[in-house]
Amino acid sequence: MSTTLGMRKIIHIDMDSFFASVEQRDFPEYRGKALVVGGNGPRSVVAAASYEARKFGVHSAMPMVVALRKCPDLIVTPHRFEVYEEVSRSINEIFHEYTDLVEPLSLDEAFLDVTQARKGPASASLIAREIKKEIRERTGLTASAGVSYNKFLAKIASDMDKPDGFYLIKPEEAEAFLEDLDVGLFHGVGKVTLEKMHQMKIFKGRDLKLLTLQEQVKHFGKAGNYFYNVVRGIDERPVIPHREHKSIGAERTFETDLDDFEVIKEKLAAITDIMWKRCESNRKGGKTVTLKLRFADFSTITRSHTSNTGFAKNDVDDVVMCLLPARDILEQGIRLIGVTISNFEDERPQHDKQLKFSFKGIDNNALDELK
Repeated sequence: MSTTLGMRKIIHIDMDSFFASVEQRDFPEYRGKALVVGGNGPRSVVAAASYEARKFGVHSAMPMVVALRKCPDLIVTPHRFEVYEEVSRSINEIFHEYTDLVEPLSLDEAFLDVTQARKGPASASLIAREIKKEIRERTGLTASAGVSYNKFLAKIASDMDKPDGFYLIKPEEAEAFLEDLDVGLFHGVGKVTLEKMHQMKIFKGRDLKLLTLQEQVKHFGKAGNYFYNVVRGIDERPVIPHREHKSIGAERTFETDLDDFEVIKEKLAAITDIMWKRCESNRKGGKTVTLKLRFADFSTITRSHTSNTGFAKNDVDDVVMCLLPARDILEQGIRLIGVTISNFEDERPQHDKQLKFSFKGIDNNALDELK
């Protein structure tokens, strides 16, 4: 249980049904009702569900048609991403009043290392409660907090008592807690891994703990090392304030398949522009551009082009257009288009430094999923 980093004080804050809660806060007529944020198209998915909607089995990432089937009186409201981003900034300002070691995971959750907090009590539990109180007073929203000595346990703890929850996992209680925990609640255990574990008669942490390190790696590959450690309460990952992107991109799924080549080029240009603005926001320039296409039959292809000198905006526009497979598109139709840039360089090419964009930073995944 001891780590080379010493006994740390880690908090995981997770906003409760963030997008849906913002809508219920801003529109009183939505309060207490089953509500989801998302689109109404045939391919739309639920971006967030209120707790009232969850009682009907509605949850995020569920196809909207399924959600409406489960709850015919469901209120469907479009996203207001700029509002969510503004609220997220306010919440992050609260975090930074207590520590510089804040690692955002998305707009609505973050890790905080308060081992040496800049203000507040010495207790991480008391700091977490203070932060929850500040969030409620400044934003009118509730958050759940998990507290422990590492990231894995803090994140599990924040899920234990939602909504408006607080849960502490003490160092001396961690291993017993993990031994009794369903393996499906271990972060990193997806659907396929969970099925495999159940086939192996692994249902609780104590069952997983019986496997040696070699057995874990044999059955679960690289994840075996991770499972072997976390089931014993070991997680030495630091809270990292700034994550380095390996790629920056944008993509969009369309409600109806596109087979008009001119329309596809217009959509691609718009998606490329979003991607480029994100590069500008992150002050990144890359040497590899990748086009991703998903056809009507759900088959997916990617095509890439690499430049030794990096790309200017006009270069990217030209490259992605050249990567389009016209014949395949006309024969099958397109349901998704994505563009990413990677293979980052230290500095942007000299000929591109004069480009200026006014753009507010946004979460890469959330916007695309909500369109």
